[in-house]
Amino acid sequence: MMKEKFTTITSTCVPMPAENIDTDRIIPARFLKSTSREGFGEKLFYDQRFDANGNPIADFPLNNPAYGGIILVAGKNFGCGSSREHAAWAIHDYGFRVVVSSFFADIHKNNELNSFVLPVTIPQDMLDKLLVAITADPTVQVTVDLENQTIKCDAIGMEYKFEINPYKKYCLLNGFDDVDYLLSRRDDVVAYEKKSNK
Repeated sequence: MMKEKFTTITSTCVPMPAENIDTDRIIPARFLKSTSREGFGEKLFYDQRFDANGNPIADFPLNNPAYGGIILVAGKNFGCGSSREHAAWAIHDYGFRVVVSSFFADIHKNNELNSFVLPVTIPQDMLDKLLVAITADPTVQVTVDLENQTIKCDAIGMEYKFEINPYKKYCLLNGFDDVDYLLSRRDDVVAYEKKSNK
């Protein structure tokens, strides 16, 4: 998986207004055979995107050419259900870099952060207005500024300061996974060990 530094993102959005979207809907269990993180994007929301014959379902948001961008705006309680990491892998592999919702299941939220996808939690009333605006006008853009922890949508006059774990924020801004972070602190670790062994 590419470990890119997270910069300020301005993008159109894909609306997914359904609530309680669980990880089995995000990536069906039958596609979990691979241990590589690549290739899951084509299976994202597979059973909602395609019918039994593999034909695209026209009214599903990911199949609607009007919608695009790297921000997914989803209904409340996104990522509930099983703890499969593959759900976050699929979201990243498809191309999304931000998921916006009013509530995330904790394990899935952490899996997204570990997969270089930023979960942004906003109040329900803001989410409702944002979903209405995007659905009505697919050209509506949202700006997510991780450094300042803000999400803005001028079309609805929205600006909100979101919360994020400071460590995960640091890792996203620097393109670090947990191992990269430890390696970046190697000199500090060595110095501490030398001091402790005196």
